Amino acid sequence: MKTVLCLFWGFFKIGAFTFGGGYAMIPLIKAELVDKQKWIDEGDFYDTIAIAQSSPGPLVVNMAVFLGLKIARFGGMVAAALGATLPSFISILLIAILFQNFQHNPYVVAAFKGVKPAVVALILVPAWAMAKKSNIKGLKLLIPAFIAAAVAFCGVSPILFIIAAMIVGNLVYGRKK
Repeated sequence: MKTVLCLFWGFFKIGAFTFGGGYAMIPLIKAELVDKQKWIDEGDFYDTIAIAQSSPGPLVVNMAVFLGLKIARFGGMVAAALGATLPSFISILLIAILFQNFQHNPYVVAAFKGVKPAVVALILVPAWAMAKKSNIKGLKLLIPAFIAAAVAFCGVSPILFIIAAMIVGNLVYGRKK
């Protein structure tokens, strides 16, 4: 029962105090579950990221479900998922109630502008760590950089790259079998 409560509280804290969505939360989840609690090893953690990314739905909710299930079965899954989603739900509810009165306040506008660079850094840290763990080097680094640029600056749908990667992966690795 203690593990279930710790899972809930860990994901709740991360969800409550992290801006920028799922990718910004990855280093904090790793610090809590892998480094601090030692509930799973680093390899399983990175495998969970891959599974969560390929599953439909929000990344952190998927990670909470998979990690909670692995660590403490059904109770852990429910606790981690609730811990991950409740802070956002509460925040959005409060913002919806209060934001109409403050949306043009210069301090509020400045705060949102100030958070943006930190969010970018929080997203780049896990991307860099995953690239290092995947042993992506040399020209292979250009592929994700090209895809990120095409999605960010040219408006290309990431779904096209996912489909292309599935086709190329089957052609390249299917022949090796």
